[in-house]
Amino acid sequence: LQQYKVGELSPDEAPAAPDAQDPFAGDPPRHPGLRVNSQKPFNAEPPAELLAERFLTPNELFFTRNHLPVPAVEPSSYRLRVDGPGGRTLSLSLAELRSRFPKHEVTATLQCAGNRRSEMSRVRPVKGLPWDIGAISTARWGGARLRDVLLHAGFPEELQGEWHVCFEGLDADPGGAPYGASIPYGRALSPAADVLLAYEMNGTELPRDHGFPVRVVVPGVVGARSVKWLRRVAVSPDESPSHWQQNDYKGFSPCVDWDTVDYRTAPAIQELPVQSAVTQPRPGAAVPPGELTVKGYAWSGGGREVVRVDVSLDGGRTWKVARLMGDKAPPGRAWAWALWELTVPVEAGTELEIVCKAVDSSYNVQPDSVAPIWNLRGVLSTAWHRVRVSV
Repeated sequence: LQQYKVGELSPDEAPAAPDAQDPFAGDPPRHPGLRVNSQKPFNAEPPAELLAERFLTPNELFFTRNHLPVPAVEPSSYRLRVDGPGGRTLSLSLAELRSRFPKHEVTATLQCAGNRRSEMSRVRPVKGLPWDIGAISTARWGGARLRDVLLHAGFPEELQGEWHVCFEGLDADPGGAPYGASIPYGRALSPAADVLLAYEMNGTELPRDHGFPVRVVVPGVVGARSVKWLRRVAVSPDESPSHWQQNDYKGFSPCVDWDTVDYRTAPAIQELPVQSAVTQPRPGAAVPPGELTVKGYAWSGGGREVVRVDVSLDGGRTWKVARLMGDKAPPGRAWAWALWELTVPVEAGTELEIVCKAVDSSYNVQPDSVAPIWNLRGVLSTAWHRVRVSV
């Protein structure tokens, strides 16, 4: 690198050391175009109008959901601990994870449980980040299959009874408690579930905000289970004891409030319901008369394919079928979203209420309004997406 050297930095010009009192001082730089919902921890989404412009979301625009400060990990000293049966422990370096196990690639969409929460807050106040429609993104992930690593550690293809695979991250709260989550053992070991210990994102190493050096990617499941900065994997007869598995990311009836909520009565969110949103035009836009192209995304959890997106320009009285774009996935493994568009004639001087609703391969369809699915945490917001514009 000698040819690139431009000089020496004098000691009085050296950058100040990170603020030891601020646990977020070491967070990485971010793209200035992101819509920020919180700075500490950092949570942000891409501009909605860019979401449907590319099938794969660029790494710098992929939505960021952090619960705690971003850990600084030295790749040469990184070790992934896998607690095996009989008290045995497998310790893998990043190089060993890459060399011992075949690399597997999966194109998968990740979505936060709180995507579109801002629409729920307009019905009644909720607790949580005010996500618009951008807490969802798609990438091509590369890494070792979790199944291969667990089999190598000595676990069988099947276990009798209810078992879970628990994950812990290197991100921790001031008391040292790490972020954690779990998925059912059967999903972790299923060859068709494509669960990865990913070290690549869109052909490059994971960015720090997205889990460098290794993260879990659980296709078809709420993003909260795809633990970043992975440090430990363990098999347990119980779900992860983490706060975010036990006392968050669960859905409740609209009648439940903070005085009556009992998190033990609801299962942790795993597969997400069918979802869609309009990305163009944006709410309140003034569009020219002639032909209007409406764009958006649609996705369903559990590998269920989106088979149709219906679009209305009059608030749901009449409908047209949008054109779906993207490759057809194997049955039950539609891990990535479908992008869609519809071009329709519009006349000057009219007001449009654009509505979209998606239908998946199980013929699940989005509910028509937010109020009946409102819940105190504002999760699972999947009602028809509505955008009002003038021509």
